Amino acid sequence: MARSSTTADVFNAVAETRRREILDTLIDGEKAVGAIVSDLSLSQPQVSKHLRVLSEVGLVSSRPEGRRRLYRLEPSRLRPFHEWLAKYEQTLNERLDRMDEYLEQLQQGEPSDT
Repeated sequence: MARSSTTADVFNAVAETRRREILDTLIDGEKAVGAIVSDLSLSQPQVSKHLRVLSEVGLVSSRPEGRRRLYRLEPSRLRPFHEWLAKYEQTLNERLDRMDEYLEQLQQGEPSDT
C-alpha cells in the first residue's frame, strides 16, 4: 500500500531539513540540479526527490535550458509562513513594549503597576 504524502502544504514540505537547505541554495537565483548536488553534497536522486516535493507545493519552479532544468525559489509561496509568524511577532513586540515601560519606571523610581 502506498504511503500518503505528508508534504501537501508548504509547512510540511519545509519540515524536512534537506528541503530547507535546497531553498537556501536557491535564494541567490536559479540553479541546475547538478549545482545543488554540488552545493549540498547530496546525491542527484536525493536532490531530485526533494525538488519534486518542493515543486508540488509551489515553493520552487523550473524552466528548461537546453538539456537541463533550472530551478528557482518562488518567494510568494512563503506567505503562509509570514502570516503565521506575524501573530507571534505582534505578541513579542507587545511584550517588549511592556518591558520598555517597566524599565523606564524603574529608572525613574516609579512604582510598578504589574
